[in-house]
Amino acid sequence: MHSIKLPSKPPRSPHPILNLSFRIFFSAAALFSVVTMLLWAFVFTGHTDIDAQVLNPLYWHSHEMVYGYALAVVAGFLLTAVKTWTGVMMPHGYKLLGIFVCWLLARLSWLGFGLGITLIDHSISWLYIAALFDVVFVASMAYVICRAVWQVKQYKQMGILAKLALLTFGNGLCYWGIINADMNTTKIGIYSGFYLIIGLVLTIGRRVVPFFIERGLSIDMETSEPIKLRNSKTQDIASLGFFFAFFISDVFYPNQYPLTVTALGVAVINIVRLIGWYHHGIWQKPLLWSLYIAFLGMCLSFLLYALQPWLGYPHSIAMHGLAISGVGMMTLAMMTRVSLGHTGRSIHQPSKTVNVMYGLMVLVFISRVLLPLVDMSHYLIWIMVAQSAWIACFVLFCISYLPMLARPRPDGLFG
Repeated sequence: MHSIKLPSKPPRSPHPILNLSFRIFFSAAALFSVVTMLLWAFVFTGHTDIDAQVLNPLYWHSHEMVYGYALAVVAGFLLTAVKTWTGVMMPHGYKLLGIFVCWLLARLSWLGFGLGITLIDHSISWLYIAALFDVVFVASMAYVICRAVWQVKQYKQMGILAKLALLTFGNGLCYWGIINADMNTTKIGIYSGFYLIIGLVLTIGRRVVPFFIERGLSIDMETSEPIKLRNSKTQDIASLGFFFAFFISDVFYPNQYPLTVTALGVAVINIVRLIGWYHHGIWQKPLLWSLYIAFLGMCLSFLLYALQPWLGYPHSIAMHGLAISGVGMMTLAMMTRVSLGHTGRSIHQPSKTVNVMYGLMVLVFISRVLLPLVDMSHYLIWIMVAQSAWIACFVLFCISYLPMLARPRPDGLFG
């Protein structure tokens, strides 16, 4: 990891929110998360409908959380991080706006489709529009990343591009399945996208979590030595291998034995990794313990996958555990930390609201994952509590962070 490089001659953009990708995509992801979860809560409680004649409402919810919310955060992070890793300027101003508008139009099209709004005689026409803009969005992101990586010959970053290509393929499967009324293909597309996002989180998290802990703590107060956390290449390869096998097993060849072995393998390897990253000082720094808790939640979720065939609880409990920790908590932790660092604010003095936000996301995990394991009789109540906590969490993020993301850096630099 390299330290953040600040340009001496700043580029120009028409508004601070278009300076770097994290500003507009983190803002949009948070707002979209609130709106989408509110709509899903209304659907869940029977106050409105998703057009179930064409698509199972669960798949609408899943698609937009994976290919809508999660991909927006990925775009905001990657297009900012690649600038840091390579030193090559990423799209800003109107070029960045063009990439963002593709994401936005795809999301609005999915909303029109889900609500059954008629377009050219039937609502499914929205899907063709959404597919076009989704492809252009990811292709644009992949192109600028590839250009930067190629320019400085950091070919080891090409793995990220491969995951983006696979995400586009997975999204294409979703569209193909819905348009052709093939729900099995739709399910494969959604699950593939979800696990590819988790794969990205594991890949990027393995780099940034120890880096952020080192930067956040700097010196061990007991030994007065700089804190250095190491990654093991053997662990990296083993984690990737077990996760890929788990992905194939759960999506394409569901069988209790390989699912248990592979999920257990991912969990154990990453628990060992977490032990190596541990330092008691993280509990004094919410921007650090949130990342640690997110990774721990992912490990626990993989354990739930391993045990699910034998204990008989719903598969969706393990899946939601992985989604809440690996997508919800991890993206929240990354957005709160990256937004401070790249807008020139101190990462050592975050807003006190971050503790509340992280606490609410932990409540989402407890209510949606742990409580149903011990009391299925109140399952619907636990889901509604989780939905409410999720919405409250991101409303608080919007209140605390959107003004920061929309304003210039206090030091006057571009970023």
